[in-house]
Amino acid sequence: MRLIEYEWRLRELMAAAGMFSTTKLVPLLAERGVHLSTSQVYRLATEKPERMNMQALVALLDIFDCTFEELAPRVVLGENATTGTADPAPERGNTATNRLRESGLRPRRAQILPPDA
Repeated sequence: MRLIEYEWRLRELMAAAGMFSTTKLVPLLAERGVHLSTSQVYRLATEKPERMNMQALVALLDIFDCTFEELAPRVVLGENATTGTADPAPERGNTATNRLRESGLRPRRAQILPPDA
């Protein structure tokens, strides 16, 4: 399985445009038909959105004259990622983990004894 994510770079684009306050973004969005409150715009700028209105996305791309890749570049986290429930692939070389596995040594089972024992 291929795991992909994205980075949210709205703050960086705002700074590059000389816009250091999220309240300055509200009227620019409104000019493009996107009406968001100041708190919504603040969250949009400071947090990575999980879902987003396409009109708002296109408005941001227009405001900053950028591409989607500049606003939210794709990040590949890994190929063939596992859930951690399967046995890990055996490591090569003479590592301590491999030597322990080959020796067959297992930890002793713990016993719970009463307090007076």
